This record gives sequence, C-alpha cells and structure tokens, in this order.
Amino acid sequence: MAELAEFNENTDEMVGHEALRSMLKDDNIDDFRREFLALHSYEQSEFYLEIGDDERTRLYHFLAPEEVSDFFDNLELEPDEFEGIFDAMDARYAAHMLGAMQYDNAVDILNEVSREKLTSFLTLMDREDAREIRALLNYEEDTAGGIMTTEFVSVTSLMTVREAMRHLKEKAPGSETIYYVFVVDEERRLAGIMSLRELIIADDDEYIGDIMTERVVSVRVSDDQEDVAQIMRDYDFLAVPVVDYQDHLVGIITADDIMDVIHEEAGEDYSRLAGMSEIEPTTDSSLSTAKKRLPWLVGLTFMGMITATMLTTFEDTLAQVAILGAFIPIIGGMAGNTGTQSLAVAVRGIATGEIQEASKVKLALREMGSGVITGVVCGAVLFTIIVLMYQSPVLGMIVSTSLMIAMTLATLLGTLVPLAMARVGIDPAVASGPFITTANDIISLLIYFSLANAFMSYLI
Repeated sequence: MAELAEFNENTDEMVGHEALRSMLKDDNIDDFRREFLALHSYEQSEFYLEIGDDERTRLYHFLAPEEVSDFFDNLELEPDEFEGIFDAMDARYAAHMLGAMQYDNAVDILNEVSREKLTSFLTLMDREDAREIRALLNYEEDTAGGIMTTEFVSVTSLMTVREAMRHLKEKAPGSETIYYVFVVDEERRLAGIMSLRELIIADDDEYIGDIMTERVVSVRVSDDQEDVAQIMRDYDFLAVPVVDYQDHLVGIITADDIMDVIHEEAGEDYSRLAGMSEIEPTTDSSLSTAKKRLPWLVGLTFMGMITATMLTTFEDTLAQVAILGAFIPIIGGMAGNTGTQSLAVAVRGIATGEIQEASKVKLALREMGSGVITGVVCGAVLFTIIVLMYQSPVLGMIVSTSLMIAMTLATLLGTLVPLAMARVGIDPAVASGPFITTANDIISLLIYFSLANAFMSYLI
C-alpha cells in the first residue's frame, strides 16, 4: 500500500504541458530541462507537437541536438511538415540532431525534405554519420534496404565468447538493439546468429563458430518491405538481418520499424479499397483531396455510363412492367455488398500470406458456395415479401433468382479479380470496393433484365 501511495504521489506531481510551456516562456531552463528530460521520449514528442514555432525555437536553446534527437525518433508528422520545422531550425543544429538520431529514422525524414536541405545537412553533420546516412539514402524507400538500420553489433566466428562479450560491451551503446548477436566471417558475410542469452551462458573460452546457429533467416536489401513484415510476423523476430547479393551483412530491421511498415501498408490498402490512390492526410486542402480522388471517380463514372446504357436498352421492358425498376437497387446493392466482402477476404489473405497457390481454387470455391447459400436465403426472403405484397409469384421468382445468381457471381468476382491481379504483379488492393461494386451493378442488371425479358409474357 505504501508503494501504491508513493506511485500516486509521484503521478500527482508530474508536470503537465502547461507547466512546461510556462517554464519555456519564463526562461526557467533548469526546471524545464529537469522535468522535460524526465518524460518518456514519446511524451516529449507529444509536447513538441503541441507547441508553436516560437516555443520550439526556445526549446532548441534549452536542449542539445542529441537530446532533441531522442524524441524526433518518435515524431509522427505528415511528410510535408518537416520542411516547415527545418525552416525554423538552425541548419547546423538540425544537422547535428539528425546525425544523433537512429540512422534509419533520419533517412526517413531526409527523404521528405528538399534536395538543398538534404545536401546542407549532410555537409554540416559529422563525417561518420553522413557516410552512414548517405549509404542508406541509396536504397529504394519501400525496400528492406530503405527501412534497415546500420546501427547493429556483429562478431566474427573466430572470436571466443570472452572476446565477443568485450566487443559487445564496446559497441552496444551505438547499436539499436542487441537481442541478437549476428556472426560474420572474415569477409563480413553472414555466417550465423545467436541470442544474447546463449552468449551469456556459454563458456568464455568457446569459439563463436562452434556455438552459433548457422541456419539464419535473412532478407535481401531489394526485398519489398511488406514481404519483410510478413517474414518477421511469421517467425516472431525482434530483428532480421539484411544482406546484399553476395550475402554481406549490411544492416538489420527491427520490430519497431516493421510496426511502422504494417501501419503504412494497412493505410495504403484501406485507401485503395475505398477507391483512393494514396493515404490522404487530414491536413490536405479540399482541392488537393479532390485531385487525388478524381482519377478513380472519373473512371467509375465511365463504368456507370455502361449501367445507364443498359437501362436504356431495356427501356421497353421497364415501360411494360414498371414495377421491375423498384428492385434494381436491391439486386445491385446486394451484389455489390457481397462482392466487396469477398474482395476484403481475398486482399487480406494475399497481404498476410495466408492464401498460397494451392489454396486459391479452394478459396474461390468457398466464396462461390457462400454466395450461393446467402443468395438462396436472401432470394427466398425477397420472394416471400413480393408474393405477399404484389401477389405475383412470377415477379418474385424473377427477382429472387436474379438476386441469387448476382450474389453468387459477385462473390466469385470479388475473389478472382484480386487473385488475378496478384498473379500478374499488380497490388490486389487496387481492385477497390467501388470498382467491384460498379462491375457487379452491370452484371446484376444484365442478369435481371435478361430473366425479365424471358418471362415477360407471364408478367404482362
């Protein structure tokens, strides 16, 4: 109980953001540094995002670049916001701050600034930091090389455990993680791996090459970041080594980097499923948002014209039995909904790797079976309602049969389209919900009016 009381007392004494802002305003540097540096780096970044440009300028005078770099590693900003931040920050201060950051995070930021600022920062920062960052900037942004860090510890297979521990103690302060100890040969090729626990409990005089695990799961610098995320998820890795085409160890990818990748990829897939070309920041203007959405919407408009043309083609059918028009939204809407559900299942399965080559046919058959069952049930319900309301079993049969066929084909289309796109190397998420919905509208109308024409003599 005493410990709990002490915790609550400490919690009550925590300095809020308003108090920190007051310290900034009053030039109370000692109190500000004590309270601000006691916060977690995430909490520091949250405070930084809340304050204005003038307060940020004062904060730079209170903190060293290395201290600012700690929370810049956790800073979550839209890409275009970094330009404004560095406009208000002294270039030499910014260069030292970026050099003190984890190199992979610094590269992510530098990829968003102008070429002029990038060159200036690399010129002003420490030579060793600039060299490491330049090496990472050469890799494509969405590849393993683009998200890896070069701040890791490796040992050689010819070291003894005692030598490896001494080396680890020397290099650990500059490493992002030391949960795994990567082993390389004389030419820095990845030769093995061992956990920190295995190293600690091993005999001091044993050679690393004798106790390491030679079978190492690694990724290439050119591998797509989404594939890397899937590997780390499947193997429950905290870090994975990155090698070049000759198996030289060039970096590692840590779990925190992969969490960012998963968040980014999920956002991209969601945007594409919603019929948008990319993730839209909430800070975008109306004009910018419209520009990003227009390509899809214009394309869907042309597809919608096909539906309009079909309705014109069946104008005589509607003129003879006007009640047919009342059920167009139901059939089109239900087909679109079931198609989108199947699309979501297929895209998720492809993205997570759950759908393998052998299971694609099985998935298609399962979804089609689901479409048949749901179509029969919904068709039966609709048939009953139509017979009760309009006393027309023929109309009920046409509408319910059309609904069943449309829902079955919609589920099949929602599955096959993303599978086909993935097969030819296109992101299946671009088979967006609006696209599937519009395509299913066309198919369902064709089925509906074809049946209506076939049984027209019984309707009139």
